[in-house]
Amino acid sequence: MSIAASRDVLRPQNVFTNWLFGLALACAPLVFRLLRMLRPILRIGNRVVVTRYDDVREVFLNDQSFRVPYREKLDVIMGRQPFFLSMDDTPDYRRDTAAMRKVILQSDIPARLAPQVERRAEKIVAANGRLEVVDALVRQVTFEVLGEYFGISNPPDGDLRVWATRLFEFQFADASNDPELRREVDDIAPKLRDHIQTLIEKRRKSGRVIDDVLGRCLIKQDAKETGFSDDQIRTSLMGFMVGGPPQPPMVAPQALEQLLRRPDALAGAQHAAVSNDDKALAGYVFEAMRFDPLAPALPRVATRASSIAAGTRRAVTVPEGATVYVAFSSAMMDQRRLLQPRSFNPRRLSHEYIHFGYGLHTCFGLYINLAVLPLMLKPLLKQLRLRRAPGRQGHLRKRGVFADQLYVDYD
Repeated sequence: MSIAASRDVLRPQNVFTNWLFGLALACAPLVFRLLRMLRPILRIGNRVVVTRYDDVREVFLNDQSFRVPYREKLDVIMGRQPFFLSMDDTPDYRRDTAAMRKVILQSDIPARLAPQVERRAEKIVAANGRLEVVDALVRQVTFEVLGEYFGISNPPDGDLRVWATRLFEFQFADASNDPELRREVDDIAPKLRDHIQTLIEKRRKSGRVIDDVLGRCLIKQDAKETGFSDDQIRTSLMGFMVGGPPQPPMVAPQALEQLLRRPDALAGAQHAAVSNDDKALAGYVFEAMRFDPLAPALPRVATRASSIAAGTRRAVTVPEGATVYVAFSSAMMDQRRLLQPRSFNPRRLSHEYIHFGYGLHTCFGLYINLAVLPLMLKPLLKQLRLRRAPGRQGHLRKRGVFADQLYVDYD
């Protein structure tokens, strides 16, 4: 079987390496807590770790000095076509993001995406009394709903869940530049580009008008609006599928695991779900995510010699070319900006969360995530006697940075 035809969403991991990585993730909150007190901005050679809330926001907001390091790998994925995730604040960035905001509309969230997510999750939950949360619930709902919304069907010779997740891993989680993963990417990436291009051409040839993102892009292209060439449409759709759907199967099961560890919080989340109080439910889910977010930190690269926290005792000079690890997970635990950060509080204010980045490269799907992530768990949280499945299956298992498996029982 070719790599592109694989049905295994997550790659096999060496047992010892996976254990060691899991241990490092488990220790990260304590390490960050010590750094916030003793060395809030830690520089070791050409690497800098930023841990306090104010300093994390400062780096995220200073794109001129600290740019995203995604271009090299995005060039591999996109066949050297530019995607705005790797761009600075340039006319091209503003053109491409403005174009996509014409076809990805906030009004779609309450009218379309949120109801579809909840309805499909309800159907899955209703058919089970024991449910695997990562793949059978969250990943299935995410790829079905977003694939349909973007107009990207499953490729005939592969699995979109596998392709998108492997490319996401290569782009965001492959710190060691694994040659085996690179071989997979070199196989998958051109196939996904060809698949999306084929969808574009078939849709245009058919003359069918479908109200999805692809269909809206083709209407804009036919009207000769800027930002809607085939290359731009293909690259944007591919970027959204690679950067978007792999994330909910990571963070939503992690949030549920945190709720299961806290009976009072679980009871509160279930009450909100049963009461259809989606605002309160979101408070529980995003607070749970604070204790196990998407990643410990996001990288930035210094484009010039700069300083962080200038004028303070913790100020650090950052040399040009240094890699800056912006520990947004640590920022969300900073007692200087969050009251009692180690306590579970589902009524925190929105500025206390940095789940989706900050500044120029805030997640493009921010408002979609805010609305639909809690709804993926809502039908499950409505169930009576929701509890862990017996044994190891009932505790979240991870494979590298990815949530792998979590079984729950309910009546």
